[in-house]
Amino acid sequence: MNGDAVLPGKGPFIAAFGQSNLGDVSPNTKGAHCLDTGLPCDLYKSTCNNRTALCIASGPGKDMMDSTRIIGTKQFDKASAMFDQDNDAMESLEGPIQFAHQFVDMPKYEVDVEDPVAGTQKVKLCKPAMGYSFAAGTTDGPGAFDFTQGTNTSNPFWNLVSGLIKTPTEEQVNCHYPKPILLDTGEITFPYLWAPQIVETQILRVGQLLIAAVPGEFTTMAGRRLRQKISEEAAESNVKVVIAGLSNVYTHYITTFEEYQEQRYEGASNIFGPYAHAAYLDQYSKLTQAIFNNETLEDGPEPPNLVDKQISLLPGVIYDEAPKGKNFGDCVDQPAPTVKPSETVTATFIAGHPRNNLMTEKTFLKVEKQSENGRWQVVATDAHFSTTFSWHRMKIAQSEVLVRWMIPEGTADGQYRISHYGYHKNLLGLILPYHGTSNAFTVKA
Repeated sequence: MNGDAVLPGKGPFIAAFGQSNLGDVSPNTKGAHCLDTGLPCDLYKSTCNNRTALCIASGPGKDMMDSTRIIGTKQFDKASAMFDQDNDAMESLEGPIQFAHQFVDMPKYEVDVEDPVAGTQKVKLCKPAMGYSFAAGTTDGPGAFDFTQGTNTSNPFWNLVSGLIKTPTEEQVNCHYPKPILLDTGEITFPYLWAPQIVETQILRVGQLLIAAVPGEFTTMAGRRLRQKISEEAAESNVKVVIAGLSNVYTHYITTFEEYQEQRYEGASNIFGPYAHAAYLDQYSKLTQAIFNNETLEDGPEPPNLVDKQISLLPGVIYDEAPKGKNFGDCVDQPAPTVKPSETVTATFIAGHPRNNLMTEKTFLKVEKQSENGRWQVVATDAHFSTTFSWHRMKIAQSEVLVRWMIPEGTADGQYRISHYGYHKNLLGLILPYHGTSNAFTVKA
């Protein structure tokens, strides 16, 4: 089937591009440069003249959306070529389907580690805590107040500020060394724990493929060592190991012991302390052994169910109101009557708040072309890179949406129109659907 004729997500072929060990991976392939000078940032602190906010990395495109399109297209093109042409890259999965799963109380986890001086030692992980460099952010998104990456000393002022929330115990400080603790999340319990302590670990087997479902963002090297460890445990089974990052529960970042010592953003966001990675290597070895030895693991401690205790600081939609003399869905800024491919068409509609309905599996907009029989056929939705959907609050309860269609090169001549779909909330609290359509316009090369 011609891919150009199929709407995104509506075709007969299903492909998955999963996250792996993405802890220190960035889509900003142009690298980090100083906003004021254009020169590369300080390599170790990611600063410009000691300012974190001036050090920004950028991607291959002119903005995040364009970069997403470029990188996604490259991934698709490579995968498509392998699927169509490279027989060596195609391998059917054959064999048993198995899994191993266990909850683990991470602060109580004990693991043997090798010390170059003392030899083998048994160490215990820490209650969660975030370090100073966590507040520095990264070159993909710097933090505020000019915290810097690589910080391994505390600051009396910020100790005072964070201490108003919770002052870490001496045990916590020693456990997380050399991380200076900024937020003692593992010892804050109001309104509930600020960080998970009981963590899900899981491995899935589909034939000769092992999928390690990990509860956080492993760095490149941390993930490499985890795959190597699992492969060693399953060496006689000729399996391939992949990591599925951000699975089941989120525990921030997992770094190697060496990366933890540097206390960059990832190390400061490694919430269970310097030996967290060693614990994961040990735990996933146990899961792998359980699969290939057909063993049943204990479930482990059950995590707290916080579904009914969740709070949100995001205010809800009170109600929506259309301007006097207007209705929801009215197009108040019509497209130009005649446009060319490569130009951009815009239309503005009276709208309700998008959070009234997220339009899951649906669309906030359609671009339609009139066929020879007079029917309108959808050529683009909000899933296309050629369209954008922008919501703007005009007054307390009034809003508009701006729809843009960047007409692709090669678009066929003809009559087109833009439609917007949404929901509005009235004074009675009822959430009601609406839609509106622009005037028809002509696309002519």
